[in-house]
Amino acid sequence: MSHKIGILGTGHIAHKMASTIAQMDGYENYAVASRSQDKACQFAAQYQIPHAYGSYEALAADPEVELIYIATPHSSHYDNARLCVLHDKPVLCEKAFTANALEAERLLVLAKERGVFITEAIWTRYMPLMLKVVQLVNEGAIGRPDTLSANLSYVIHQVPRLVRPELAGGSLLDIGIYPITFAAMVFGSDIERTVAVCSKTDTGVDAQETITQFLSDNRMAVLHSSMYCRSDRKGIISGDTGYLVVENINCPQVVRVYDTMDRMQAEYYPPQDQINGYEYQVRASIEAIEKGQLETPYMPHAEILRMMRYLDSLRQEWGVVYPNDSRTDL
Repeated sequence: MSHKIGILGTGHIAHKMASTIAQMDGYENYAVASRSQDKACQFAAQYQIPHAYGSYEALAADPEVELIYIATPHSSHYDNARLCVLHDKPVLCEKAFTANALEAERLLVLAKERGVFITEAIWTRYMPLMLKVVQLVNEGAIGRPDTLSANLSYVIHQVPRLVRPELAGGSLLDIGIYPITFAAMVFGSDIERTVAVCSKTDTGVDAQETITQFLSDNRMAVLHSSMYCRSDRKGIISGDTGYLVVENINCPQVVRVYDTMDRMQAEYYPPQDQINGYEYQVRASIEAIEKGQLETPYMPHAEILRMMRYLDSLRQEWGVVYPNDSRTDL
């Protein structure tokens, strides 16, 4: 018996997930939903999905679906996830979890009240190679870790969704969240002070930003993202006996450990059977559901809320406002 996964939305990231699930043993693309029946049918035909729904409500009401992956814009995550939770359907919601922290709070309270599993699909949190990075640092592979730098930039400013405030656009929630996540996984949450600046698009959303975090024990993280250019996507963690380099921080491709003389001490790669990295969050969700858990240890609800509040604080400082921020119907 395969685990039956439903996909809510038919955009770019939905295609990536459908392709991933099609390659996973013990899992199947069981259903897809769009607001357009034609789009749902086209998507279903491409991935041989047996059930195509022209409404999100129909997907949420399907009794066979075990987990719904939400792949809509950030601005719709709250409403889409709430619909699923009200139908008692477990949810794997694409990052950013919601447009703001208040939406996240309301959603997590509702899921807890109804006893429904929900988590955020920020794939880096679930990846074995990124978890190996955390292990190496914690075990002293580079001595005492003092500084960290991470960046992720792509030329994506031409994507309409990313410059529209009503869709919670901007660099921060789409790619800036990855350097922040990298720092959070390695250095934790003891941020004592943040100095952050951004430049904005003509529509008022953040286009590129530099964030410097000052943490306990005199540690410092310098983070950068932009949707105007392509960066090397590296993460570098420096300690008093060496440093560690991660190639591609949102989906690590190789990790190298060096000593203070720049001599490489070790090299690590993703598991040989890794499909593309999306599979781990799906497996973690199903494992938690089977154990009767309402959250996964890879991305606990408390961490979802902390991250959303931190993102809110950055937007507030920059004056980046979404229509979702003034909702009165939560």
